[in-house]
Amino acid sequence: MGSAAQAFWLRARGQGEIRPAELPEPGTGEVLVRTLYSGISRGTEALVFRGGVPESQHELMRAPFQEGDFPAPVKYGYLNVGLVERGPESLRGRTVFCLYPHQTRYVVPADAVTPVPDSVPAARAILAGAVETAVNAAWDAAPLLGDRIAVVGAGMIGCCVARVLAGFPASRVQLIDTDPTRAKVAAALGVDFATPERAEADRDLVVHASGTEAGLARALELLVPDGVVVELSWYGDRKVTLPLGEFFHSRRLVLRSSQVGTVSPARAGRRDHGDRRALALELLADPAFDALVTGECRFAELPAVLPSLVRDEPAALCHRVVYDR
Repeated sequence: MGSAAQAFWLRARGQGEIRPAELPEPGTGEVLVRTLYSGISRGTEALVFRGGVPESQHELMRAPFQEGDFPAPVKYGYLNVGLVERGPESLRGRTVFCLYPHQTRYVVPADAVTPVPDSVPAARAILAGAVETAVNAAWDAAPLLGDRIAVVGAGMIGCCVARVLAGFPASRVQLIDTDPTRAKVAAALGVDFATPERAEADRDLVVHASGTEAGLARALELLVPDGVVVELSWYGDRKVTLPLGEFFHSRRLVLRSSQVGTVSPARAGRRDHGDRRALALELLADPAFDALVTGECRFAELPAVLPSLVRDEPAALCHRVVYDR
């Protein structure tokens, strides 16, 4: 006999509800996980919640354990931390991270979960997906000793990238955003802050994560000759216009894409997705990442909270959902 659980679903554009979910008995090589926390990445989940995923991107945007299809009804999410109640002895009783939606309990293959190190609080481990993206971006960017670095866009991904890159010896990292209140988050992350018009130029490396055309144009402007912009933003089916007729050629600038769906070519022969996620969780022993959790609610409150989060809280980064113990 299976067991019952509850899951959050997007019923229609802008309307969420909690539905019952029947769980199968975990088989050989599977685990039953009881969720402790899940995370809402405001940028991506706001796009899903308002029905803004372009039709051409419906398959590319699918989460690993998504049910339903865009625009709705759909069960979506990918930041989940829970406790293994049943499964292989090596995992039983362990706190794990999984790319699973908002649901009280779930059954997945054992290799879909990653143990959370004892040094990382479960409540912070929901950030593993974002830090994993930052790890991949760092592999793609390949910063050097003493580099002058800018990160344009202080959303959850940009903030994680800034903190990871700040760990490189003698580097100087400036986080850039149009919202001046992000200065407080930057300070907690141990990096400088500036609005776009006051950003420092002559950067050896710029990581762009604002998701805007203006942000990408500004990223190119900040580079030294032969400098590199690593592009993390996802534009869907939007067209982006860039000033490639100004200094782009004379300064021999480089624009390089980075995408978390595949392991960076710089490490693909030596690391897989599991290795990368485990590294991200190790990095989360750093308490500075707590600054990225900007709100919290109970699981039962999700249908009421998510619309207000999308509509009224543009300054939100990661919202933590707490489950009954």
